[in-house]
Amino acid sequence: MGQHRNAIKDLSVGLSVESSNIECLYLRASCYHAIGEYKNAVKDYDAVLELELDSMEKFVLQCLAFYQKEIALYTASRVNTEFCWFDIDGDIDPLFKEYWCKRLHPKYVCERVFRQTPLRESLRSGRLRKQDFTISKHKAILLQAADMIGRKIQYNCAGFLPNRRQYRMAGLAAIEIAQKVSRFWRSLQAEWRLSSKNGNKNGKKARRKEKTGLSSGHSQNRGGACCSTSSSSEPSSSHVFTEDRSASGRSLSWQEVYSIGVKWRQISEPSDPVVWVNKLSEEFNSGFGSHTPMLLGQAKVVRYYPNYQRTLELLKAIMKNTMCINNADDKTVPLSKPEDLEKIIHAESCSDLYSIVGENFWVATTCESSAFDGKHLVGTRVTVQKMDTRGFDFAIRTPCTPSRWDDYETEMAIAWEALCSAYCGESYGSTDLSVLENVRDAILRMTYYWYNFMPLSRGSAVIGYVVLLGLFIAANMEVTGDIPQGVQVDWEAILSSNPDPFMEFVKPWLYPSVRINTRWKDYPDVTSTFATTGAIVAALSSYGD
Repeated sequence: MGQHRNAIKDLSVGLSVESSNIECLYLRASCYHAIGEYKNAVKDYDAVLELELDSMEKFVLQCLAFYQKEIALYTASRVNTEFCWFDIDGDIDPLFKEYWCKRLHPKYVCERVFRQTPLRESLRSGRLRKQDFTISKHKAILLQAADMIGRKIQYNCAGFLPNRRQYRMAGLAAIEIAQKVSRFWRSLQAEWRLSSKNGNKNGKKARRKEKTGLSSGHSQNRGGACCSTSSSSEPSSSHVFTEDRSASGRSLSWQEVYSIGVKWRQISEPSDPVVWVNKLSEEFNSGFGSHTPMLLGQAKVVRYYPNYQRTLELLKAIMKNTMCINNADDKTVPLSKPEDLEKIIHAESCSDLYSIVGENFWVATTCESSAFDGKHLVGTRVTVQKMDTRGFDFAIRTPCTPSRWDDYETEMAIAWEALCSAYCGESYGSTDLSVLENVRDAILRMTYYWYNFMPLSRGSAVIGYVVLLGLFIAANMEVTGDIPQGVQVDWEAILSSNPDPFMEFVKPWLYPSVRINTRWKDYPDVTSTFATTGAIVAALSSYGD
């Protein structure tokens, strides 16, 4: 996995036999796109768009080709600028992203948003340069370290294949996170130390909230390069200003920390629509939900079916405790028959539960707040939908409405402040694992809320673990062990009603693998070593296939 050049060779052989094979054309376009060969990518995307279709599956690929071509043109126009100017969340129109994520027909988008500049204009400054592929001493040091760190994201579960490109992405992102968080913590600790000397506790608290982003306003949707209200040649300045401030160490919010990982994930796998959900269109107000199925009809989804039994038991427990469900119209329906409770207790499958309710339904898990005593946040939805006479769609779906977003945004801000407080006090700079125990716990607690938040259209699971690795490094700790076989860390958080069970599950296998490591402080700066978008694309594509 991650062997895009080998894939291009194989797909080209297939196309030499059947030149109009839409799957081969689309996949080859995606491979060219990933390694920065945008001219070839656009050519193949155009070929997909020109084909006559004979099935709905092929129509979906054609819709995706439209969106992917626009993203390829956007990336080409940014390839020789600093990576901070690559900002899909800030520059791309919310409506475009909404339709891209949902794989909808692009006709409505075409009528309402600006298109990207033509390829001939994008490629004036959009070709990867030879120096992007030149491996300097600083690049070699970072790539070697990143490849080692990035392997730790691998789930040892069926369906999760190894991918060297994603390992490198994860490692470089984790190092960049560590470097920027470390600079921020250094400035924060110096200010807190000065405040302690002066005894200015009130000023200390106010500055801490400002610097950690706790008192910042809620994020709003914004348009950009594909937006009908702005020019495609004007990247968003607000994002660059934010990056400049955080890089200088003066301010860093939890979302800025996670955004580092998000951008690396976006550039590493451009065929995945990875965006912040609150940056989608106004449809966000009605709730954009991620969909992770365990059963689809009679098919067991290889990645997620191992979580089937636990999720079924959780569903039964919620139904027993509340004696109600929510139907497809989101209306609460009581389970009022005397025999319902007994049937729920003895249910062994989705079919058994469906027969009790008699219609498609869902229940919501809860997530205990650490920010507000006694408050329970809306977790994920466990859904049962009848697909045909013999099958069900049994899945978890994460709703992302503005009110839910506000709750978790506050929770994440509190968790981030708690982590900063834990490290920047007496623990600052320590190389004693026992002294850093509260720091480790604070990282896990924030990770728990991130996984329950699920604020991205895709990729929340890997970004959560990448940030965890980066935060451990920033606190002079290295995670040396692999995730145990059969463990999916995000699911452990989602199926836990509060942080404690999640942390008690993770600690026994994670903490023994943690080692003190300060060598990372000698690593070259990621931001300056891989300064341009093109340099990053080249780094992610530079290993031998």
